Amino acid sequence: MGNFFQKRSETIYAIFRILVGLLFLQHGVQKLFGVFGFPAPAPVFSLMWFAGYIELLGGLAITIGFFTRYAALAGALEMLIAYFYQHLPNGFLPIVNQGELSLLYFLSFLVLLVNGCGRWGIKSLFPGSKGKK
Repeated sequence: MGNFFQKRSETIYAIFRILVGLLFLQHGVQKLFGVFGFPAPAPVFSLMWFAGYIELLGGLAITIGFFTRYAALAGALEMLIAYFYQHLPNGFLPIVNQGELSLLYFLSFLVLLVNGCGRWGIKSLFPGSKGKK
């Protein structure tokens, strides 16, 4: 079974990167435009507004595989801030304080920081790129 997945690791990683990017992007759209169950657009220059832009632009960059590591770094920092600022005051355990999603995104962004865009990212189309940046 390990050999099956090992042979397809680049494809599996690309699917992971694209899905994480698309899911993160949706959170940005939700905050900035007040859709998908969000009551209203975030007030301009509020923390929620800045978070929305990080999520929208970072999610797009991760999805297409361009500046993946920078976007993952910004997303990881945002998720740490969100967890400590928004969730941790509501209890220590993530299941209690509803911070599981912030932590899962944080860990996903750490994987993206280590691996970059992979071979299926737009960055790999540029001359001199090995697809790992």
